[in-house]
Amino acid sequence: MRRNWFSCLVLITLAFFPQCKLLQKPPAKVLTGLDVLIKSDFADIKGKRVGLVTNHTAIAKDGRHIADILHRAEGVALVALYSPEHGIRGKKEGGELLSQETDSSTGVPIYSLYGETKKPTHEMLKGVEVLLFDIQDVGARFYTYISTLSLAMEAAAENSVPFIVLDRPNPIGGQMVEGPLLQKEFKSFVGIHEIALRHGLTNGELAKMFNEEGWLQDSVKADLKVIKMQGWRRSDFFQETGLTWIKPSPNMTDPQTAIVYPGMGLLEASNISEGRGTPTPFLTVGAPWIEAEKLREQLLVQKVRDIEIDTVSYVPVDLPGTAMNPKYEGQRCYGLKLKVNDPHSFPAVEFGIRLLCAVRQLYPEKFVMNEGGMNLLSGDGEIYASIKRGAPADSIIAHCRQSVEKFVLLRQKYLLYN
Repeated sequence: MRRNWFSCLVLITLAFFPQCKLLQKPPAKVLTGLDVLIKSDFADIKGKRVGLVTNHTAIAKDGRHIADILHRAEGVALVALYSPEHGIRGKKEGGELLSQETDSSTGVPIYSLYGETKKPTHEMLKGVEVLLFDIQDVGARFYTYISTLSLAMEAAAENSVPFIVLDRPNPIGGQMVEGPLLQKEFKSFVGIHEIALRHGLTNGELAKMFNEEGWLQDSVKADLKVIKMQGWRRSDFFQETGLTWIKPSPNMTDPQTAIVYPGMGLLEASNISEGRGTPTPFLTVGAPWIEAEKLREQLLVQKVRDIEIDTVSYVPVDLPGTAMNPKYEGQRCYGLKLKVNDPHSFPAVEFGIRLLCAVRQLYPEKFVMNEGGMNLLSGDGEIYASIKRGAPADSIIAHCRQSVEKFVLLRQKYLLYN
């Protein structure tokens, strides 16, 4: 009787307050490439000596890490791990060089791909019969995991080792593409190929593009296979997948951060604090010399869309393992607190450019950009030059849109999901 009364209460609550459902985590509808591999009983790697390019984000739907899964899988020999920026366990700060070590859980040797060596060497691949890649990306060209993807594919091709990508969602969706396109002269580890800053592709789709377009060094081609996800649609943002968010890097704290990152990441080449040293990096921005309300009004005049902008004051602090020596450490900064209302239509790069232009207009004597840094992050020298001379944001955004028109067409033939 008591159980029936309680069940009725639950039904009445959901009927009259359907918004209560919003508080519940959506059921996991997406199977990642790793989940699909497990479901197949490791068919593609059975009986093979496996090398694995991965980090802490490569978990299955049951919460187990891929290295632990493969280590225990019958008929699979995990013989080498390769770690990208931030390390296998994701505890290294951005830019912190890594060294070779051994994985404490599996006893398998770890080779760093973020230090003196960014590409697996012949020695590192000795005895490896298939090379797997499983890392959660965030959808921005300057996030270095896709550079590691490209270089690992290249090494696999040069050493005749088959390469398998275990695909994962693009957490900021697979529909919106924003420029600028990378120019050849600005190729670097934060921009390895001529793709849009916000590319709207998964790792598997990028791998196919890198391979088929002949972009690997000397136009080598990997023996590539992509194990596709099941249940992911291009319109899905991470919070709609039902998957658990694991911070891909120490400052990529949640899916909201990933949504703004393609635009807010540009601030790293300026003297505006991007919020490192706070609990909400990239969603909190400012500087000691900014008048927060003036900046907010300047952006609202431009009718920025799908984002809430509030004023904030904060003091960046040293956060070991997350933000060492952040900009304006110990100084009070004034600026903006951001919250995206509709991720499906929020133009992150456009907003970043509008913010930089607004600060340049309000504080031409105090605002500073690093030319080399901005050219590498944006991938286009026109962005730095235009902001510096005070060009209208609309003209810079129009340039970005024009620069990616061919890329938008090119990417169509590499799309694996609807």
